[in-house]
Amino acid sequence: MSNRPIILGIVGDSAAGKTTLTKGIAKILGEEEVTVICTDDYHRYDRKQRAEKKISALHPDCNYLDIITQHLGLLRTGQAILKPIYNHKTGTFDAPEYIQPKRFVIVEGLLGYLPAKARDFYDVKAYLAPPEELRASWKIKRDTAKRGYTEAEVREQMRLREYDSEHFIRPQRQWADMVVSFCPPEDEERDRNDLLLDVKLVLRPTLPHPPLLDVFESSVVGNSVLGKAIRLGLTRDMGKPVDLLEVDGHATEDQVQKLERMMCNDVPHLGQFCSIEGNKEIGTVTGTTGETLRSYPLAITQLLITYHMLKAAGLK
Repeated sequence: MSNRPIILGIVGDSAAGKTTLTKGIAKILGEEEVTVICTDDYHRYDRKQRAEKKISALHPDCNYLDIITQHLGLLRTGQAILKPIYNHKTGTFDAPEYIQPKRFVIVEGLLGYLPAKARDFYDVKAYLAPPEELRASWKIKRDTAKRGYTEAEVREQMRLREYDSEHFIRPQRQWADMVVSFCPPEDEERDRNDLLLDVKLVLRPTLPHPPLLDVFESSVVGNSVLGKAIRLGLTRDMGKPVDLLEVDGHATEDQVQKLERMMCNDVPHLGQFCSIEGNKEIGTVTGTTGETLRSYPLAITQLLITYHMLKAAGLK
């Protein structure tokens, strides 16, 4: 292992699924081995002050981006930080927290890639980009259930924030190594369960991704275990050529395990951290009524990100 912490960035708009993905990856790696940092804690103003100044939490001027950058530099070299804490329930700030980085650090939030210098401190950068209709649904459910807003207040907030989303949040997609887009199935005949979404993974050449082409080419001969539920192709994202891995919500465990075995061959230590068969928490999602389902598109996403974190740590 590297002597310094490995830092993963997860950036996306409000309610894009950042915290859900962060918690899942932390469980895979072992929560005792992971330090989680939320950049919401670096807001410059509390909720009341933002309303008075008519500024949204998405605007760079509403956040201490210089302190985020400074703290990322300290964490990368294994040094402790005194991190502020923003309380989403009260909309105010709590006492700061002393943070000593562990083996892995996950930094999730709104503006993590905006400072150019900050981008140099991440080993792996992911950006979450669900369709806006789906993100709006997630935000309404979260903010009404956990943050005390009405649906009308959430919709108005999203309307007022749209300019900042367009100008400051979405442009950060260009700096990500992976763009993760969970989305409803395009086939109208398929079950539209909100928990069993498809995923489209844009894989940029900024990282050495696992040899996915090998497993797809070997599946062409005879009966393909991957079937039609998992596809690899070429496309363009923001004008640049990229690989596109698509996994449907109806993908099976056998299909996902074939990809898992391929990745484990490239990084043997991967199996120590995550295995679809051995770790039943991989890819699990909980519905609003408490039911737990397994999403193989989510499982593949978690495996790919873990793969890159272990590669960055020097495990080959």
